Amino acid sequence: MSSIPPTTATSQSDAGSALRTADDASPVGPAAAHAATMVEAFAITSAALGGRVAIRTKGDAQTLTWAQWHQRSQELAGGLHRLGLRRGETLALLLGNRPEFHVADMAAVLLGATPFSIYQTYAANQIEFVISDADARIAIVERQYLDRLLQARRNLPHLEHVILVDPDGAEPDSGGQSRSGTGAPGAGSLPAGVRTLADVEASGRDEQTQREVAEAAAQVGPEDILTLIYTSGTTGPPKGVQLCHRNLLSAVTGIERMVQFPAGSRVISWLPAAHIAERGAHHYLPIVYGLQITSCPDPREVMAYLPEVRPQWFFAVPRIWEKLKAGLETMLAGLPDEQRERTERALGAAVEKVRLEQRGEPVPAELTAEVALADEQIFAGLRAMLGFDQVKAVNVGAAPTPVEVLELFHAIGIPLSELWGMSETCGAGCVNPPEKIKLGTVGPPAPGVELSIADDGEVLVRGDVVMLGYRNAPEKTAEAIDADGWLHTGDIGELDDDGYLKIVDRKKELIINAAGKNMSPANIEAAIKSASPLIGQACAIGDARPYNTALIVLDADFAPLWAAKHALAGRTLEELADEPAMRAAVQQAIDAANSTLARVEQIKKFTIVRGDWLAGQDELTPTMKLKRKPIAAKYAAAIEAMYA
Repeated sequence: MSSIPPTTATSQSDAGSALRTADDASPVGPAAAHAATMVEAFAITSAALGGRVAIRTKGDAQTLTWAQWHQRSQELAGGLHRLGLRRGETLALLLGNRPEFHVADMAAVLLGATPFSIYQTYAANQIEFVISDADARIAIVERQYLDRLLQARRNLPHLEHVILVDPDGAEPDSGGQSRSGTGAPGAGSLPAGVRTLADVEASGRDEQTQREVAEAAAQVGPEDILTLIYTSGTTGPPKGVQLCHRNLLSAVTGIERMVQFPAGSRVISWLPAAHIAERGAHHYLPIVYGLQITSCPDPREVMAYLPEVRPQWFFAVPRIWEKLKAGLETMLAGLPDEQRERTERALGAAVEKVRLEQRGEPVPAELTAEVALADEQIFAGLRAMLGFDQVKAVNVGAAPTPVEVLELFHAIGIPLSELWGMSETCGAGCVNPPEKIKLGTVGPPAPGVELSIADDGEVLVRGDVVMLGYRNAPEKTAEAIDADGWLHTGDIGELDDDGYLKIVDRKKELIINAAGKNMSPANIEAAIKSASPLIGQACAIGDARPYNTALIVLDADFAPLWAAKHALAGRTLEELADEPAMRAAVQQAIDAANSTLARVEQIKKFTIVRGDWLAGQDELTPTMKLKRKPIAAKYAAAIEAMYA
C-alpha cells in the first residue's frame, strides 16, 4: 500500500496569523481560521467586517452586512429556541440560494443544533425520508417547495413546526427580510401549522431569549455535529454524513492554504446547499475567511452572474465547462473568416504551450512571445467578457473532465483544474495548487489530509476532514472507516511520482467485460461527451458483455440549434432522437470518441434516448451523477436490443 503523509502543518505565521487587509483596510480571515468552532469563527469575522457586505444578490438588490447577518442569525436562533430547538437537535432547510439560507443555517449552529439541507428536486417521499432519518421537529421552507413538504409532513408526526420564508412568494428585500412580513398579503392565508420566518425572528429578540442563545453558543464544541450531508444515493437511500465543527474547519483552512485567496475575495452561491461543495465553498469558507457571497437563485443563470461578480474562486461540474467550451467554439465558428483564422492560430499556439509545460518540456521563446501577444490582444478580453479576469482558482469536480476541456481553458488563461473530495471528507481531499496544476490529476492531498492507495487500488483517506460517521447507520460507518481511521472511499486511483492523484473510477462501477478486461465507464463517457456538444449525457454499458454500448441523451440546449441548421427546426428531443440525420451526427461523435479510446473500450452500438435526463429524476442524482442500476433497469429492453 503506497501512501502520502499529511502535508506538514505550516507555522502560525505561514498560515497568516497577522491579519490580512482587504481593499477597504478591513481586517479579515486568518484569526477566524484558528477558531475551535464555526460559532467562534462567525463571531470573529462578523466583528472584524461588521459594516462590509457579506451576502448580496445580483445588482445589490438585496444585501446583508456581516453585522446584519450575525444579528439576524441571533434573532432567528432566539425564535427557534422558543420553539424548542436545542443542542444536538436538527433543523431541516428546504431553500434555494437566497440570503435566508445563510441566516437560518447559522441560527441553528448558534444553538448547538444541526442544520441540514434537502435537495429542492426531491419528491415528497424523499423529503419524508431525510427528515425522518434526521428526526427534525422544525423545517424552514420557501413557498415554491411548500406543497411537497406539507405532503411529506402527513407521514412525519414529529415535524412540529414549518416556517415559511416568503409568505407571498416575494423575494427578500435589501435587509434580507421578507417584504410581506407579519400581516402582509399572503401571510394570513397560511396553511395550519405554518408560520412566517419574520414572526419567528421577532419572537426571539427579547433580552432573556438572547441571553439563552448566548449561553447555548458558548457550549458549542469542536465535536458537535455542524451539519448533515445526505449523499445523493446512486445505489440506494441517501446516507446522512455527520460532519462536526472540527471537520469543516480543517477542510476550509486546508483549501485556503493551498489556494491563498486574496483579501476581499468573492464567490457565487449557486449549487444546492445539500451538496458539500456548496456548503464548504460558498458558506463555511466565507465565514472563516470573510469572502463575499452573491446568491444566484437559478443555477441555469450562473454564467450571467460571472461578469458582474468576477469571483476569485469558481467551482462547477464538468458539464458546465463542457458546455462553455462548446459555446466558445460556436462563437469562434461565427467570426468573420480572417478573425476566426487568427483566433484559431492563437488558440493552437496557446494549447501547444500548455502541453509543453504539462510535459515539463522547454517552451520556445518565439512560442512564448506569440502566446503573450495573443493573450494581450484576444484572451484577456475573452476572460473579462466571461467574468474570469480576477480568478485565483477555478475548479471542476464530481466526475472526470476531458483533458481537452482543461487544456482549452488553460490556453485562454483560465487555470481550470480538477479537485477531488467526498461528502465524507467535507468535500476536501486533493486539489491542484494554482501555481502547479497537473492536468489529468486531482492534485496532491490538501494540507492535513493523509492519503493511501490500497493493494486493490482503492483510495484511502485519513485526517481531521473525515466524517464522524453515518447517521443511524453504525454498520455502514464501520464498513467505511477501518480500525486505523482510514476512510475507504470506493474510488480507484493512482499516485504519480509527485504525489498527485489520478482518479480512475468508482470501485463498484468499473466495467469488467466478458473477457475479464477492466474499464472505466466514466472515462469512456467523458470521451463521448467531449466529442460533440450534441451529446448531453452518455451511459456506457458493457459489464459482463462481449463489447461496449452506450445510451446517448441529446443536449437540450444545443440539439435545437443543430436542428434549426439542418431543416429540422421545431422538432422536440423525442422527435430528434428518431431522425436519421441526428443519428448520423451522433455516429460521427462516437467515431471521434472511439479514436481516443483503446479498442476494447470503444462503443460498438448506441441508442439515442428519447427525451432528457434531469437532475434528481430517474437517471441522475441531484448532483448529476448517473444512477447506473436504475438506468439499467429502466432501459433494459433498449440495452438488450444492442446485444441481440
